[in-house]
Amino acid sequence: MPAFSISKQALAGTAVLGAAFAAGVFIGKKCTALHFGTKKLRKTLGEKDDPLTDYVLRHSLREHPMLKKLKLRTMEEPEGMMMVCCDQAQLMANLAKLISAKKVIEIGVFTGYNTLNMALALPDDGKVVGCEVNNDYVSIGIPFWKEAGVEHKIDLRIKPAVETLDELLAAGEAGTYDFAFIDADKKSYNEYYEKCIRLVRKGGIIAIDNVLLNGKVLKPNKKDMDWQAIQHLNEKILRDARVNISMITMADGITFAFKL
Repeated sequence: MPAFSISKQALAGTAVLGAAFAAGVFIGKKCTALHFGTKKLRKTLGEKDDPLTDYVLRHSLREHPMLKKLKLRTMEEPEGMMMVCCDQAQLMANLAKLISAKKVIEIGVFTGYNTLNMALALPDDGKVVGCEVNNDYVSIGIPFWKEAGVEHKIDLRIKPAVETLDELLAAGEAGTYDFAFIDADKKSYNEYYEKCIRLVRKGGIIAIDNVLLNGKVLKPNKKDMDWQAIQHLNEKILRDARVNISMITMADGITFAFKL
């Protein structure tokens, strides 16, 4: 791909992020409150609801029917709140389409909502490598992948993500992935990031979830290993000359790193 084309894609991606800054998610009549998105973060920080943001939530989300079904099924689980925010997933799918992505890495699958989301966004010969250690939750999503007709695009690896990433590198796949999403154990974020930097091509995107830790980034706690890991990575990426970045307050905070 010509260098000027990559540059235009990166700039366009950043513009899309700016437009999506205030987005949240509306999860339907079966739930009594908005459990995801910007509204969740506002409540964590003790701020009042914003009618304008609520309007955005109601007018920005377009969910595939199978994503809606998997979302509602996921919310039946005690830890359903771990699911990626729907508005965030939609933004990532739009960015993947923007850069004509065909190969995606997802670190942390849970019930597979975003795995399905990304698979739907890819062409028929696309591939999502899903890294997960908990097969119980993944088994919830697999029937929805099948029903959506995208199971053939998903390469699920039930093992520590570092092992899978090392296998991809050993197989000569460095610089061949278009998009990577990191949403797993925070203490390993730096290692995931470094391996994804090697696996993602120039002009590709690495998305890092939970970079605000429900507002805890504002409350230094050196005894909290998650705080240390996120704080370290946030500071590191700010100064990382290998990427251009945008950190946005959607959901629990997400950083997009555009590889140069």
